[in-house]
Amino acid sequence: MDDSANALRPPLPTVERATYATRNEQYWRRNLIVCVFGSFTTLVSLSMLLPFLPLYVQQLGVTSTSAVVQWSGVAFGVTFLGTALTAPLWGQLADRFGRKPMLIRAAVGMAVVMSTIGLAHNVYELVALRFAAGLVGGYASASIVMIGTQAPPERSGWALGVLSTGVLAGNLVGPLIGGLLPNLIGIRGAFFAAGGMIAVAAVLTVTLVREDFSKPPKREAGTTRADAPAQRQNHATLAALLVTAMMVLLANMSIEPIITVYIGQLGVVHDRLATVAGIVMACSAFGSMLMAARLGALADRIGGWNVIIGCLVATGIVMIPQAFVTEWWQLAVLRGLMGMTLAGLLPSIAKLVRQSVQESSSGKMLGYLQSAQYAGQVIGPLLGGAIGVHFGMRWVFFVTGGVLIGCAILDRWARERQVAGDLV
Repeated sequence: MDDSANALRPPLPTVERATYATRNEQYWRRNLIVCVFGSFTTLVSLSMLLPFLPLYVQQLGVTSTSAVVQWSGVAFGVTFLGTALTAPLWGQLADRFGRKPMLIRAAVGMAVVMSTIGLAHNVYELVALRFAAGLVGGYASASIVMIGTQAPPERSGWALGVLSTGVLAGNLVGPLIGGLLPNLIGIRGAFFAAGGMIAVAAVLTVTLVREDFSKPPKREAGTTRADAPAQRQNHATLAALLVTAMMVLLANMSIEPIITVYIGQLGVVHDRLATVAGIVMACSAFGSMLMAARLGALADRIGGWNVIIGCLVATGIVMIPQAFVTEWWQLAVLRGLMGMTLAGLLPSIAKLVRQSVQESSSGKMLGYLQSAQYAGQVIGPLLGGAIGVHFGMRWVFFVTGGVLIGCAILDRWARERQVAGDLV
């Protein structure tokens, strides 16, 4: 009797996936609201220092202009390096101990570290604390793991799109707040305020987020020959998705180091240069905010692969005319359109990554996805700056547009390979 019951029982991964989603069906909407707020506040806190970071570096004893620029860049970028290094680890721990503990860890850790940055005595402590913020933080990454695994498959694209909107809004609003807050409470006070905001998110996470989690049973060691082709198929699919995620952030960030110089070549007077550059950069984030949830919902309806390939081609095409603009407002419009086409990519990629792995390893794989994104965020400005210096700034748009078209071809191959594998 036991043998016949075991024979009729579905494979363990299917049971675990259905069980976790079903058990948390009543929680995921409320959890999504808290995760959006928490992701928004943490991204505001991380990006708000952009306008006053060089001033804080000067306060900490750096006097040379070139050294101020250098240390400001290191202090800002090292946070993303820290997050890229630890995201897979936190994702793996989420698979073992639950998603909520990782949210609490990120919120509490960020609240403490951001407040401590306001107590830094020198630039070395500033860089070390910013690195620590990346290592212990990652609230948005933990949110993606929770919502990506809790939301029903038919709503996961929309849910991840809404979550992405919160992240984008934080990146957009942060520098605006950072431009005002130090004048009211001082630079060190701004860091304490940032820590306080994240502390509120931590309290809401502890009190409102709900999760019914049980540690998945250990799988038996070894893989049957019948399972091996499916695993190889999954590896190819996941590799294509991770490469695409990295290239999306690379393309988006490639122009950031030189955009002010590029706008200056369009005839904008020096006194208005910083303001116009800020508007142009904000247009991309604003466009993504408008479309992220809509394109995520579209992925639920027509499939993630179709949205990814379509958005990659559209973004690659929109990149090209940016090299030929003659007025700054034309660049702003095109960057806004680019933000709209980019918006559907990361939620759709996360949806497909989640569907391509077993429940027991979904957190770890979504962590690798976050690492790939942060790698693109680090490499993009370096590559864009190098291309701009050696070949001219217009070539940044040509190269990144070509990279995105290449990713579309790669993803079409991966989709066809996956479909062929499903038919076997």
